[in-house]
Amino acid sequence: MAMLTSEATAAERDTISLDRGWQFHLGELSDVSKVKDAASVTVNLPHDFLIGQPWVEPDASERPDNSDAGSNVRSRLSPRGFKEMNVGWYRLTLMPDDEWRGRRVVIDFQGIMLVGDVWLNGQRIGGTDYGYLGFDIDISDKLKYGQENEIVVKADTQQPNNSRWYTGGGLYRDVNLVVTDKSLYFPRHPLFIRTENNNEVKIQAEIACHDKTDKIRAEVRILDAEGNVVASKRHDIDFNAKWRTREYELPAIALPDAQLWSCESPYLYTAEVTLYDNEGRVADRISEQFGVRTVEFTPERGLLLNGKKVLLKGWANHHTLGALGAAAFPRAIEKRLKLMKEFGYNHVRTSHNPYSEDFLRLCDRLGLLVVDELYDKWLTQYAGGRVEWESLWQKDVPEFIKRDRNHPSVVLWSLGNELQQYANLPFNDWGVTAYRLQRELLRRYDDTRLVTVAMHPRYRSLDTDSIPAPLALATDIASYNYRYMYFPGDSRRYPDKIFYQSEASTAAMGPNYFEMDLDRVVGLAYWGAIDYLGESMGWPVKGWNQGVFDISLQPKPDAYFLKSFFSDEPTAHIAVVEEGKGKMMWNGVDISVGKYSENWNRTAGDTVSLYTYTNGDEVELLMNGKSLGTKKNESDPKRRNRIRWDGIVYQPGTVTAVARKDGKETARHSLETTGEAVALQLVGDKQTWHADGKDLQHVRITAVDKKGRRVLSADEKLTFKVVGDAEIVAVDNGNIQSDELAVGNERHLFMGSALVILRAGTQPSDIVLEVTSQKYKTKKLKLTST
Repeated sequence: MAMLTSEATAAERDTISLDRGWQFHLGELSDVSKVKDAASVTVNLPHDFLIGQPWVEPDASERPDNSDAGSNVRSRLSPRGFKEMNVGWYRLTLMPDDEWRGRRVVIDFQGIMLVGDVWLNGQRIGGTDYGYLGFDIDISDKLKYGQENEIVVKADTQQPNNSRWYTGGGLYRDVNLVVTDKSLYFPRHPLFIRTENNNEVKIQAEIACHDKTDKIRAEVRILDAEGNVVASKRHDIDFNAKWRTREYELPAIALPDAQLWSCESPYLYTAEVTLYDNEGRVADRISEQFGVRTVEFTPERGLLLNGKKVLLKGWANHHTLGALGAAAFPRAIEKRLKLMKEFGYNHVRTSHNPYSEDFLRLCDRLGLLVVDELYDKWLTQYAGGRVEWESLWQKDVPEFIKRDRNHPSVVLWSLGNELQQYANLPFNDWGVTAYRLQRELLRRYDDTRLVTVAMHPRYRSLDTDSIPAPLALATDIASYNYRYMYFPGDSRRYPDKIFYQSEASTAAMGPNYFEMDLDRVVGLAYWGAIDYLGESMGWPVKGWNQGVFDISLQPKPDAYFLKSFFSDEPTAHIAVVEEGKGKMMWNGVDISVGKYSENWNRTAGDTVSLYTYTNGDEVELLMNGKSLGTKKNESDPKRRNRIRWDGIVYQPGTVTAVARKDGKETARHSLETTGEAVALQLVGDKQTWHADGKDLQHVRITAVDKKGRRVLSADEKLTFKVVGDAEIVAVDNGNIQSDELAVGNERHLFMGSALVILRAGTQPSDIVLEVTSQKYKTKKLKLTST
């Protein structure tokens, strides 16, 4: 039972986490009253109940791949990661604090995957039909004081064919109680913060007032990144009791010499707004971070951030986090965002549904630009499946926009994806009316950003490459998935249009970047740059494996090819060409990615081919110190930054690529022949590990030879044990074909590597991870949570 007490003073807002101590049951129950006896496992949030379920191999009646995903029952397993869909029940009991009597108490769910229902003390009090967005429920008058109160949540992923990928399932984001004054308070997502001329802050605040008064006193303080107050203003708002809840425009606040938010310097201010009651006491206070920046799009220059051209160099993935499934751990999100920035990415498209609020906060802090997407298709099937889509968007659009509009990282709204493949869109006009209705409602809550829809194919006819579909012309930005080759012709026909390659194929990586007019286009987002569960092209592969990072976030060799043109950092990297590339089609696009390795343990005398990736002028290749020649980096988009070497006779030892620019060495990379694996190396994350019950520690285990070099052939089984206030929440090795589960304490090495993810408890502790195997000496890693 959760014993909950307020830490805030009696009049101020208090937010209390309900993430810990839920009882859980997997499977259907006849009645909500059965949950108490059935829920025998204790889980902490965020939680994905599907990730630990067994893999299900498709039988003869099902398609083993992703063809007809979502529309054909025979392919029901492949898009969902070869997991059987199910129902999860969660139960939590709490004892309300007596100080809450007479106050407003709200339970806030940041998301329930995929659809969900909530009961309090046996009474259904609310739920969601679209689990990618949150909601709250006022339980002020429903709580029973002096006794236990029972909260039950049902999370359901079983709606037929209701997603084209692995969604996860359950309470996969945070749940909180919010306690405020009952007479004067801020409702959900109340602030709309805008900046003008980079020196003025304007705030619109939604306020609920049930007092007998004709004035509401509000105070705004602007704090800099160090927490210092740099501007403030008090204001008496004229209140009319006819509108108990309404939006008020607060007086503008000057912010001279403001520091601008950018990808290179993502400076964040905080707006703190306080409401005072008639006696001058604090009734409610809320704060939200924001950035000072300008965003402009033009046909001639694409995206301008603070008046400067910025090319979006991004990726588009689903919301899941590898072995953690859908569970939205902030540290796991931060790890992948930092990794992508290291490789030169500055952009992410949240395909095809809203990500967590923590994701956007981290993009704000790290300086990544976001195209924020609301839906996949405008069809009931792909929007939860429980109610008609036409009855959802009027509620979803306000929640989505009000939740995300203050994030400086968000530069463009996207309302959908690949819609014109479906003839049964609402209003039978290629989605134009549905788009305009949503955009009109969107602009009610944010008139500062443009709106788009990702198109594929971009044309009107599904059989011929004719002119763009009407929806492509109706959107503010013309976003084409893969069809960048039509940008030049379409821009001549429609000179006022602005073009963005909303999905780009990793198989065409390089040409689909260099062949664009980079001075004019908005940029691009590489589809599935990180491997993910679901949308498999065939069993036993459990998901998408065409990325440049594996599902455990290890870079594949061609990640460095992308880095060579996404980043200004001098790059040289060797990729050995392996056999196994076959033609693979996806949405009419060839996504056949070559198979490359960094394996330099081969048979002497074999002939190999390899690529050297570089942004230098030339590369010299050396074998055991002897030059094999120098090749120029070509300007042809199909070969730029990617130099092929054929007929290389393999010799054990070292092969080295040396990149030069203007005759001077800028970078080098070597592959070495390794010896037998003799030991394990354990390396954890370097950041502080917080004992907050949710923070993670990613520990990479590598098999090395006596010189400390990773041995790619090592594949032994490892067993993990943790001592201290922490738990193992996931294991991985990057092998998306493996039948091993991501939940447990065992995992084989793959390519000489494995990953263990630890979750901190709530007590600062010395923690030891112990790794054992039959071959290697037991290895221990000592960690500390603080």
